[in-house]
Amino acid sequence: MINKDCERIVVSEKEIAEAVERIGKQINTDYAGEEITFISILNGSYPFTADILRKIDLDCTVDFMQVSSYGSGTGSSGTLNIKRDISADIRGKHVILLEDILDTGFTLSNLVKYLAEKGPADIKICTFIDKPARRREEISADYYGFLFDEDLFLVGYGLDYNQKYRNLPYVAVLKPEIYTKTTD
Repeated sequence: MINKDCERIVVSEKEIAEAVERIGKQINTDYAGEEITFISILNGSYPFTADILRKIDLDCTVDFMQVSSYGSGTGSSGTLNIKRDISADIRGKHVILLEDILDTGFTLSNLVKYLAEKGPADIKICTFIDKPARRREEISADYYGFLFDEDLFLVGYGLDYNQKYRNLPYVAVLKPEIYTKTTD
């Protein structure tokens, strides 16, 4: 049953599972015999992170960062705010960033620059949703679950609006009247 605030489901639970399986296999192939440090970008990527990690058959560690550039609005504020930094030493390590959505690219492009200063062997981006139509920074995903050319406001499976809807087991289009409400 679809949430009352959503117009339609665009990615089903089954499609999510298939995408996670595909990405996991590709990472296992690309990094065969290597150790990976996954960095999950909170809050949105936690369901994707948990699912991806269960598909990885390699030695790996996981750490978490919490960053923001959106606040409670629908567009980037233009400022990267690191709320929680990694605790792992990533010098010389293969790093894969796990993110819920690659949208304007502002957050991830600045995050990659920040992490590169810590001296990893390489940094790859694995995002659940890639929305190149909204890209403002020159950055792309190395692995992605779904590509959306349409500019839709998506929620579910970690994607949120004002910290809500992350718990939906599918991805849906949020009704515009929900995110365009004005408060007096």
